[in-house]
Amino acid sequence: MNTGASAAQVLRYCPLGRVDYLHCWRAMQRFTDARTAATDDALWLAEHPPVFTQGQAGRAEHVLAPGDIPVVQTDRGGQVTYHGPGQLIAYVLVDMRRLKLGVRKLVDALEGAVIDLLADLGVAAHARADAPGVYVDSAKIASVGLRVRHGCSYHGIALNLDLDLAPFARINPCGHAGLEMTRLVDLVTPALLAATDPGERLAAAVAGRLGLQLTPAPGYQCEAALGRRLQRRSGADAACLRSNSDVSGTAPVERSR
Repeated sequence: MNTGASAAQVLRYCPLGRVDYLHCWRAMQRFTDARTAATDDALWLAEHPPVFTQGQAGRAEHVLAPGDIPVVQTDRGGQVTYHGPGQLIAYVLVDMRRLKLGVRKLVDALEGAVIDLLADLGVAAHARADAPGVYVDSAKIASVGLRVRHGCSYHGIALNLDLDLAPFARINPCGHAGLEMTRLVDLVTPALLAATDPGERLAAAVAGRLGLQLTPAPGYQCEAALGRRLQRRSGADAACLRSNSDVSGTAPVERSR
């Protein structure tokens, strides 16, 4: 809970590093369910081991040949995408009612934050009305997907930094066959990328777009956000991790209240 500026003004920033996707997703759900009107909004920066995630309306035919990469049926909007090392994900956990934001405005803010970051690095990017995300020319560099529960958001936007793009060929990214993907390392000089802290800059850009004060969260709060790592997956987590031959199950969706 915030003890300085009001909760409506603060965005608590937690760099989580590389974490298991399922573990992070469950932590976002717990955070959202436990928050109150006094809970500060939060932004978690994370990276995941290789994983395909399927949106709640995801269609099985868009998962072409996942091979040894697991497929997780999740509760965000959108179709299938890929997460892996070298991709920066900003998970945005905000009280949309308090900020007077609709889903479209929040999506616009996240896309705009990535566009702002890329512009600072000399890369011209844009959003598309027909396909959410951020694009450089016709290639997609960032994907967005959200869930809203109890008037609060979780999930967020994923920016390709220097990840291996090959796994995107195993799916129709975001449900679009043949969609070209790109990454920041191919658009700027190695020296510029090495000198950039994209996580902190993206967090600042998101806070700016939302009109919030970016405030680093104490380390213990970031650790508490994820909780203790379990050695074994819970039964619910195991049910979400589909075998490569069965990705057509129904997403675990809870009705917003």
